[in-house]
Amino acid sequence: MKKLGSPYPDEEPKTRQAMYDSQRHVEDTFEAENLSKELLYAQKIELIELTKVIDELFESIEHPLSVLDIGVGNARILKAIAQKPEVWKKIKSYEGVDIAQNCVDITINAIQALQAEGKASVGLLDAQQIETLKKTYDMIISTWFTVGNFYPDDFVFENYQPGSYDLSKNEKFSNIFRQAYNMLNSGGEIIIGSMYIDNNETRKKQEEAYRNFGWEIITNERDSFTATKDGWWSQRYTKEQVYNYLYFIPKENITFILLDDDDYAMMVRIKKTK
Repeated sequence: MKKLGSPYPDEEPKTRQAMYDSQRHVEDTFEAENLSKELLYAQKIELIELTKVIDELFESIEHPLSVLDIGVGNARILKAIAQKPEVWKKIKSYEGVDIAQNCVDITINAIQALQAEGKASVGLLDAQQIETLKKTYDMIISTWFTVGNFYPDDFVFENYQPGSYDLSKNEKFSNIFRQAYNMLNSGGEIIIGSMYIDNNETRKKQEEAYRNFGWEIITNERDSFTATKDGWWSQRYTKEQVYNYLYFIPKENITFILLDDDDYAMMVRIKKTK
């Protein structure tokens, strides 16, 4: 797997950059002191709910879990559960993938610091190619707004006109989770962690957070996503939209969990029935 783009802002990448190939994006969004209270709260509640799922799956499957983390980022989830022996013992293997070399490098360092080389691993991989892993898992996760970054390949950031992009379908989102569902063992679950809920107040909070990062926003209230001039994209979702994107999964297998009282973020649990 080759490196996709350069992590250095003064170098011109040979291919379209992943968002976290920008060192600035890494510094802006992975440091707690740079994050809004809403983003930090989503991290906290998401981890609580994720730990509950691990406990439930461990009890129902009756063996330690094989886990795939799509968009491992700065290894926040891995570090959190690996440092809790009562949770970590319920994990057989933890495999992370990310499209950004920066995130892979951060995670490699985290695995070494945790002395978890025998149990955890990470690789550079576009989420649209996860089926090439040729494995199955008990639990597949994509946490903390990662899925909102799965923007369509035909989106053009340059000279974007607000309200001009139709997101009634998102083939990238559907393709990734179709593969994930096929890779899920019977009785296992996909956990889509924090997802922005599509409403005007959430949009305003997104925009405020991004302006605080110093990013120039190119979208407005006519869009169900927030994007910036330098290549950041984060989508908001309704329940109906999630159902539409996951049309290949029975609706009764999909559960929504609110992560706050302000309709800011939600988690989605997707069960693969036996």
